[in-house]
Amino acid sequence: SLAQTHLQFTSIKAPFNGIMDHFQGRLGSVVNEGDLLTTLSDNSQMWVYFNVPEAEYLAYKEQAAADNVVNVKLLMANNEVFKYPGVVKTIEADFNNETGNIAFRATFPNPNGLLRNGETGSVLMTVPLKHVLLIPQKATFEILEKRYVYVVDAKNVVHQREVNISSEMPDLYVVKDGLTSSDKILLEGIRKVKDGDKISFTYEAPKQVFKGLKVYSE
Repeated sequence: SLAQTHLQFTSIKAPFNGIMDHFQGRLGSVVNEGDLLTTLSDNSQMWVYFNVPEAEYLAYKEQAAADNVVNVKLLMANNEVFKYPGVVKTIEADFNNETGNIAFRATFPNPNGLLRNGETGSVLMTVPLKHVLLIPQKATFEILEKRYVYVVDAKNVVHQREVNISSEMPDLYVVKDGLTSSDKILLEGIRKVKDGDKISFTYEAPKQVFKGLKVYSE
């Protein structure tokens, strides 16, 4: 019976399913109590830690109060959005005095095991934007750290105009001022014209333009 008891200690069973790291020992090696044999990770759900500035934190809390549950998305290292949205589960108690950020933790389902421990990415938090003017980033150009667009007037003449950007998305800018919803801006060929040029163009409706753009916010 003593031998049978000792034999039972040679069988090790994991308490859960997961992904096993490489084995630390060799076949036949002597191990002692407390020795690390391997690491087993439960990747069915993944915790993603990220820091949020104070302004975005306040916007999140306002939305969470209205919707109760706010989903977040994960932009992976290959610039693709992870298929399954996550939910913020934990927010630290205090802001970091040096960075002005507060730490969040979101939980993402990971049924296909695509996400692994140690991966990096960007968390995309959806914040509703009401009554704002959006323009494609590729319609703008920069001169001396200022952002400009070409506005087309009624006579098909382009005019360089400075725009102030309040926030940005992967393919879009939110315009604070400098444009109105009735303005027509040049989308293609902005490097081929200059202020005052008369052009011929084909008008494309905003909805059609946005179909080819990433419009999720971060």
